[in-house]
Amino acid sequence: MKNTGRIVLSELLSPETINLSLKSPDRDGVLAELVAQIPEIAQRPDAREILLKALHEREQLFSTGIGDGVALPHARNALVGLVEQPVIVLGRHPTGVPYGSIDGQPARLFFLLVAPTVTQHLAVLARVSRLLRDPEFRRELMTVETPEKALAAVRVAEAKL
Repeated sequence: MKNTGRIVLSELLSPETINLSLKSPDRDGVLAELVAQIPEIAQRPDAREILLKALHEREQLFSTGIGDGVALPHARNALVGLVEQPVIVLGRHPTGVPYGSIDGQPARLFFLLVAPTVTQHLAVLARVSRLLRDPEFRRELMTVETPEKALAAVRVAEAKL
């Protein structure tokens, strides 16, 4: 994230935080797979547990499945101390998992959001939501073959905003 204060999603993603072949058959398993993709906490079981607990609590309030096969798992509050900078994990599931989405469709695309401050959390959430309004962008993410191509798709979509 540059010091301009503007959130640039492609700078918060990396090939290491993109998983285009999630395997779990259910929401909880997918959340665990997504959390395991965060380099900063991959080797910290305590941090993974804290984040998973926060994500489950948020899902119990109301599903983060926003429809059109997309879910934006995130904690209700900023998780101070877990990450230094905002992190996005992009995941794709080949068939989708039941997610309690508002349109009843299984979720296939996941954008896990973790941020150290509420301001960053809301800014990232708003920017991801804006990108995902574009059906062409969603379709492209469903078909890209590599994490690098997914990252390139995010860059192109952001350039259009």
